Amino acid sequence: MRRFIPTHAIKMLKIIDIGANLTDPMYQGIYNGTAKHEPDLSHVLNRGWAGGLEKIIVTVGTLADCEPTFDIIKNDERLFATVGCHPTRCGEFVADPEGYFASLCHQIEEHRDKVVAIGECGLDYDRLHFCEKDVQQKYFEKQLELAEKYNLPLFLHCRNSHDDFADILLRNLDKLPKRGVVHTFDGPLEAAEALIANGFYIGINGCSLKTEENLSVVAKIPDQWIMVETDSPWCEIRPSHAGSKHVKTKYPVVKKKEKWQSDSLIAGRCEPVMISHVLEVLSGIKGKPVVELADQYYRNTMKMFFPKEFQ
Repeated sequence: MRRFIPTHAIKMLKIIDIGANLTDPMYQGIYNGTAKHEPDLSHVLNRGWAGGLEKIIVTVGTLADCEPTFDIIKNDERLFATVGCHPTRCGEFVADPEGYFASLCHQIEEHRDKVVAIGECGLDYDRLHFCEKDVQQKYFEKQLELAEKYNLPLFLHCRNSHDDFADILLRNLDKLPKRGVVHTFDGPLEAAEALIANGFYIGINGCSLKTEENLSVVAKIPDQWIMVETDSPWCEIRPSHAGSKHVKTKYPVVKKKEKWQSDSLIAGRCEPVMISHVLEVLSGIKGKPVVELADQYYRNTMKMFFPKEFQ
């Protein structure tokens, strides 16, 4: 059996993955409703810790995600979570808006030591078949009240909706003393600059680094405004992506899910340890050492999400 061994360079880093979907069924060995292998989240996490990750923030996208998320993170001081409703799930508010909002409040209050951000919330106009624009807008803005109420930063989602997204944030800036991060950023430089001008960080993962245009934009984003993430099990950097030419670290991979091994990654499924690939692409396009960038992004993240430890 092959043993997972991180590279020396990656082991030397301190890294925080600001966005991982650890409640996804893939980490229970289930793909499209079919079990392919045994649950392996413990192995996934151990690879992440061995690969230099110091903390992981688990993304919550709906009220129903809360219970399984807090069950995963409750006994590990390295795991934290967001609480909020993804734009494509905002229809869940409609039947009982105040009740749904109160339930989000309850989850935050019940797990206050583990909740570090409000989200994932925002706008997604690429998937309006899941939730209409007006519903998304209404309940995105409603969730900003949570940031004010609990003095927490935002974990934000913006897809093909920058103008409306920015308008909502701008008219609520006084409610957002901690601002937040726009995760999986893949927009134009002008959008990034506008967000940064208002105090928002830019989250970069594999989906931010697909095309040469993406690489050109990200290369120009100031490092003091970047955080890194995997959005696992999504957003791996694939060989067809422009950023892949900068990836150096190789991990043992099995191509068929049924051939799962505890010490191997699975082709097509991203894991938190693969944040090393994101850092390597950023290093390649910015012409700076991975260690230097990782240190900057770590400090950015600590300042935003873990200010008591950062002081």
